[in-house]
Amino acid sequence: MKTKLTGILAGILMVATASTVLAAGGEGHHVDSGVLLKDFLYRLFNFAVTFGLLAYFVTKPIRKGLSGRKEGIEKSLAEAKAAQEKAEAKFAEYDDKLTKASAEIDDIYAAIKREGELERERILANAREMALKIEEEAKKSAALEVAKARIELQREASDMALKVAEELLKKNFNSNDQNRLVDEYMKKVGELH
Repeated sequence: MKTKLTGILAGILMVATASTVLAAGGEGHHVDSGVLLKDFLYRLFNFAVTFGLLAYFVTKPIRKGLSGRKEGIEKSLAEAKAAQEKAEAKFAEYDDKLTKASAEIDDIYAAIKREGELERERILANAREMALKIEEEAKKSAALEVAKARIELQREASDMALKVAEELLKKNFNSNDQNRLVDEYMKKVGELH
């Protein structure tokens, strides 16, 4: 900062000196160069004092403002860094929770699938058992129906045989046959006693 201030003062001094030299060397009336030099030096001294006072009184507030601004920027950067770290921590936490939730969902899905398979096997086993029972019942019912049908057929066959025999007897049996049968019966009864 001081090097800049020194450079500015040197530049102003050179411009002022050059303008004084040009003014003194021109045509027209001659002014005493001593008076001009005194006036120039007086003005230069006034300028330097004014500039020094301004620099003295203005630089402190500017420095304070700049240092306050610097501190504010540093504070803002620190807060932004803290906020970023906090956001990254939250992101990591949520990412971890999401990963755990995905794993839990996968576990639940696998458990549901296993339970579904077990339920399917249980239902199939029950269905097979019921099919066997139904088949056994059907066999028993069929056997019972076959037995009933056999009994019915035997009854019908015996009824038909009786009818056929009765008709044959009626047709072929006469009084001579009846007498002969009675005689044979009597002989057998007599032989037994």
